[in-house]
Amino acid sequence: MALSGGAVVGIIAGVVVTALLIWFISTYNRLVRMSENVNKSWADIDVLLKQRYDMIPNLVNIVKGYADHEKELFMEFAKARQAAAGALSSGDVRGLGAAEGTLAGLMPRINMVAEQYPDLKADSSFVNLQNQLVTLENQVADRREFYNASTTNWNSAIQMIPTNIVAGMMSAQRRDLFEVTDPVQREAVQISF
Repeated sequence: MALSGGAVVGIIAGVVVTALLIWFISTYNRLVRMSENVNKSWADIDVLLKQRYDMIPNLVNIVKGYADHEKELFMEFAKARQAAAGALSSGDVRGLGAAEGTLAGLMPRINMVAEQYPDLKADSSFVNLQNQLVTLENQVADRREFYNASTTNWNSAIQMIPTNIVAGMMSAQRRDLFEVTDPVQREAVQISF
């Protein structure tokens, strides 16, 4: 039994539509997975930074007990921590990068104050908090790298042809990388007495 020309065209059209539907569904699902991967990696950073922001006042208070005359430094820490926490809670990646740059610039100054007070350097609470902060800093750096990799993959995927068609239907938006935005913070730390 021979198929008519219309039946062959119908079968071919059905195969093409089925192939396009399978491609669309798999592309959509891949983009959803990538978006959730970016969200999860940001949530990991969020948890670590909240822990760090909770620890910083404890460190500052310990140092304050030894070096009360450093009020300006402590005020800068409080403002930077508040800015970072605000940016983190609102999901402002660029604002968080700027606040993180400020905090990173202040940490060596706290360590410099600690160097001036041998009793502070020997204080077990101070040493313990410093070690915990170093551990958290390393974890944040790892998570930041993972977030930036996930975000770069997402940003690339939503721009590539033909995936950008599905991304456009999803209203997919580019995501910001988590970068230190203050160029001064990228320079070597200069400590002078």
